[in-house]
Parts: sequence; C-alpha cells; structure tokens
Amino acid sequence: MEKFNDCPQILRDFLSYHETIKGQSQKTISEYYLDLRIFLRFVKLVKNEMPYSTDLESISIKDVGLDMIRTITTSDIYDFLSYLANDRVKFEDSPGSRENGIGAAARARKLSAIKSFYKYLTVRTKQLTANPVQDMEFPKIRKSLPKYLTLEQSMALLSSVDGKFKERDYAILMVFLNCGIRRAELVGLNLSDVYEDRIRVVGKGNKERIVFLGATCKRALEDYLAIRKDLVCKDPRALFVSREGNRVSVSAVHRLVKKHMLAAGLDASQYSAHKLRHTAATLMLSGGVDVKTVQEVLGHEHLNTTEIYTHIENTELRIAAEANPLSKFGKNHHEAEEPTPPPLSDHKEEEI
Repeated sequence: MEKFNDCPQILRDFLSYHETIKGQSQKTISEYYLDLRIFLRFVKLVKNEMPYSTDLESISIKDVGLDMIRTITTSDIYDFLSYLANDRVKFEDSPGSRENGIGAAARARKLSAIKSFYKYLTVRTKQLTANPVQDMEFPKIRKSLPKYLTLEQSMALLSSVDGKFKERDYAILMVFLNCGIRRAELVGLNLSDVYEDRIRVVGKGNKERIVFLGATCKRALEDYLAIRKDLVCKDPRALFVSREGNRVSVSAVHRLVKKHMLAAGLDASQYSAHKLRHTAATLMLSGGVDVKTVQEVLGHEHLNTTEIYTHIENTELRIAAEANPLSKFGKNHHEAEEPTPPPLSDHKEEEI
C-alpha cells in the first residue's frame, strides 16, 4: 500500500479491505485507487468552489475524511459523471490528439468503483447510513460483437510462425487459440502450472481454474519445454521467457502476436492477443461446445459475458437464413434470355 501514500486514511482502508479480505488483484486495487482519487479530487474542487479550470492533478485529497464524504449527494455524483463525459481529457498522454470526454465504458468503471466504495462504507463498515449512489444506473454501453479469426485464418497464423523463438511463439499462440486465456494470465504462467494435459490459470480476482490443452497444444508446449529447460531465466519459475531472460511481458506478447499476424498476411491493426481469446471461444462454440463449458474455460464470472459469442456462431440462425424462401431466389427462376441476378444467399458475410 506504500504507493498509495497520497490517499486519505478512509480510502487506504477501503483499498486494504479489497486487497486483504476480498483478495482482489493488484491491477484491480490500482484501478480503484485511480478512479476514486479523481472522484474525490473533483468533489473537493466543487465543495471548495474552486474554478473549473483548476488542474485536478494538483488537488490533494489527504485531508478528505468521513465528514466530507457524508456531504456528497447524488447530484454531486451526476456532476462528476457529466464532467467525465464532457470535460475530462480523453488522451492525456497524446498532446496532439487531445480530446474531451471519455467513453461510456470508462465512466461505468469509475461509477462501479464509487458504488463499491459506498457499499464498503454503508454495508461492510457501517460508517455511513445513506448511500447516494445505490440506485444510480450505469451509463449505457454500446455492445459490439467481438472480432475473431476464422479457422482458416487461425491456421494461417500458426503456419506463419518462424524465427529464433518459433517454439516459444508457436506455443504461446496455441495456448491462446486453444485455451482462450487472457494475456495477463499467460504472462503469469509458471512451469509448475503445466501438468500433463492441462494448465493451472490464475485469473481475475486471483481465481484459479484448470484448462485442458488438447493434443496439438500439448505437443506445442512439450516442444517449447524441451528448449525452456536449457534457458537461463532471472525468474526461474516463469514458463515463457523473453530474449533477455526475463519473464515475458504483456507488451512483448502483444508485439509477437502482431508480428506473426503480419507474417500471415492478416491485418494486425484489427486483431490482437485478446482477439485470439475471442477466436478460441468462437471456435469452441462452432465446434459444438456448450456455452456453460466455454464460460468455465474462459473464466467468466457471469454467463451473459460468454453468451455474446453465441451471436457469432449460432447454428439456429444459419438454419433460419436458409429457411427463408428468398435464400433460393435466382436458382433456375429465369430463362436464358434474361440475365440471372446473383443469388441473395451468396453474398459475403460482413466481418465482425
């Protein structure tokens, strides 16, 4: 908790609770910290009637206590969400691309942190009786279907792997495409997490799950492990190792996926390591795996998170399309003297 030493005690206690009692990951704790810090800074700006042009980063919140938090109203929180939607700089690290107003998903995350904070104060520690955010709705987020590789594109990607680290890179891509794990989960894999035909994965909230490999994925890992045993690594526990001998990083995995995407002739700007997770889920469902099993493989807490993939590969929807009488229009409907229009059923499906 040392890196949060600019926090008021009440916020430090909240973060400590989620770290030690709830067992949340360091990434989640850091997100709570950043989201609540900007919230409290904004509230202090409003309560102290500072000019709106005041740089929030310059506002200290170390003196914020329960008395001030008790004065926060639902209107204050709506004002904060409005500030995020209209005034908050979207690209802070890109001076040439400064744009005001952050998206609905980012606002929803911050509101979720505020809700968790007030739940802690009202339900867990009972320091407050009123919860101004309890019934507040989340910003509506436009749901878009995830991008994924087709089976043919997946095979082209695997076939493109070459170079000095081809065994490692091939094994990484196979694990992504067969197991559907997240980048952070792959980076965190240790040698001791690999069993004969499965891997132990530590997911969000430090939740563990077992994911089976499949024959080809198992062989890919075995080929890499035959080389890995001779590598000198600064973290001897790490499964995947960088060229410098460190545990491979999230950014390095991102780069190697992009590299092999380009080598396979795929648009690297459209696909990423996370898209390989989408691909694994889609291929499982199209292969007949039920959605509940896919949920367990991916480590989704809620089934509705997994169900988005059923909209991509849904056999019943395909059957319904073929059952439409117009799907056969153009087949033997016109004589030779009239040009035959292209069948409506032969149009190319728009990529998601």
